[in-house]
Amino acid sequence: MLKQSNHYTWQGIIDIALRHKREIVLAHIIAIVATLLSVPIPLLMPLLVDEVLLNQPASLVNTINSIFPLNWQGAILTITVITLFSLLLRLKALALGVWQMRQFSIIGKDVVYRIRKELISRLQRVSMAEYETLGSGQVISHLVTDLDTLDQFIGVSISRLLIAVLTIIGTGVILLWMHWQLALFILLINPIVVFITIQLGRKVKALKKKENKAYATFQQTLSETLDAIQQIRAYNRERYYLGHVIDSANEIKNHAIAYAWKSDAANRLSFSVFLLGFDMFRAISMLMVLFSDLTIGQMFAVFGYLWFMLAPMQEIIGIQYSYQAAKAALQRLNKLFALSYEPKYPHQFNPFENHSTTSIRLENICFSYNQQDWVLDHVSLEIKAGEKVALVGASGGGKTTLVQVVLGLYAPQLGNIYFNNVPMTQIGMDVVRTYVATVLQHPALFNDTLRMNLSMGREHSDEELWQALEVAQLTETVKNMENRLDTRLGQRGVRLSGGQRQRVAVARMILANPKVVILDEATSALDTETETKLHKALNDFLKDKTTIIIAHRLSAVKQADRVFVFDEGRIIEEGRHESLIHENGLYAKLYNA
Repeated sequence: MLKQSNHYTWQGIIDIALRHKREIVLAHIIAIVATLLSVPIPLLMPLLVDEVLLNQPASLVNTINSIFPLNWQGAILTITVITLFSLLLRLKALALGVWQMRQFSIIGKDVVYRIRKELISRLQRVSMAEYETLGSGQVISHLVTDLDTLDQFIGVSISRLLIAVLTIIGTGVILLWMHWQLALFILLINPIVVFITIQLGRKVKALKKKENKAYATFQQTLSETLDAIQQIRAYNRERYYLGHVIDSANEIKNHAIAYAWKSDAANRLSFSVFLLGFDMFRAISMLMVLFSDLTIGQMFAVFGYLWFMLAPMQEIIGIQYSYQAAKAALQRLNKLFALSYEPKYPHQFNPFENHSTTSIRLENICFSYNQQDWVLDHVSLEIKAGEKVALVGASGGGKTTLVQVVLGLYAPQLGNIYFNNVPMTQIGMDVVRTYVATVLQHPALFNDTLRMNLSMGREHSDEELWQALEVAQLTETVKNMENRLDTRLGQRGVRLSGGQRQRVAVARMILANPKVVILDEATSALDTETETKLHKALNDFLKDKTTIIIAHRLSAVKQADRVFVFDEGRIIEEGRHESLIHENGLYAKLYNA
């Protein structure tokens, strides 16, 4: 399993990686072959110093002479052949390294895809209250930045680590073969050098954590500001809100500066420690030439292998940074598991099937955002099947929250909701949302075609789309668009007016063909003439459907059979709209009409 005890673990990531056994085995075989090809390279040219320059022919010269004719033999041939052979080995090792990286990329990308897929699937079940508190910027940070960090560690760092470890092992074998005493000294001192550099690296990991946190805050602030930029500009408050974004960017700068120079200082110091060891090993190698059987060519080979070990040693040292970054990213991803799910009710009954519509009954509903102040305070009401009711009252009275509760977007702390006398807890919220549709005052539109914004990914014929547009009073508008149904609406439907966006939402609702319709200030942006035509066209569609209307406009309230008056989360009065509006003058009191 990927997650254990409700959080992501490295063991879970390993379990996913093990599903790619073929790639893992192949990557290791490739790494071994690449190491076998690359490790001998630093030995070849230095040995020519002994065998060619110092005229001490041995295995290399003898092997080459056995292959080529006598009249070809000589120093030029030997140096040329060994040079070409070294280049060939390097190219083959390079190709194998790329191939090995590809195998680990497949594994890393798949692990990250599965985590991303699970997180996105989890968002489908996270409660709306939690999601709204978290914010889209934070979610994007987790799904993009944190997972990219994890991807880099799995797909890049680990593949390089494998090659680095094998290279050091291969180098150690060669050095032991050449001069075991010198090799033991080098191999025993190198871990000390690595340990010192790792200790230095740990000093700066906290700085990276602060930098990542600053990036997440900046991303959240920037996302919220850009989402509301139109209203911010309308109120001439760009300087204030963008100032907050700049402050967040300044925090990134400060933390990034601290991390950059301190991590660089640690890297430089680490490298200096390695160079000190390198100089010490070179000095000892020269002493070995003087006082042991180490040849000059072997001494140059030792120098070559010390440089050859530099890159893999740096990879091993540097992986701690990648690991710490990946570990921090994993911890941030696990915060998503602290978010609570919305209740999942069993699908025991479906009161919507085989009925043209359904009755709705709310029984003693209580809801609060902060677990203290009731937004809905023991609300009870009953709506008959096919009845149209209006919810009116001052802003903040709880009308829209009640709609969110009916849709199951918010779970009430007390009470229950019944459809055809079946409680939602026995129906399931997803079933309710299939048959209950809402049109909001500010509908969400996507930067996609009108067709996609209407269908929401469902299959509908062009005829059905045009019929819905006809009812929504949008036919002429769409016909005048350059690409008609395939016209892109822009970010949040920016190419449409407010009234057109509302009518797109009405057409979307018509295509969904729900059995219960909720109109939440759905015509507030329309002019009187268009609104009248829309209500008239909707009458036939809503004829047998249970309808809840939330509105301030008298024209919308008049469409209802009954009116419920909300005030501070309670229903303070109900009745037919004629008596509430005309006899008591309640509408005038509520809206100063």
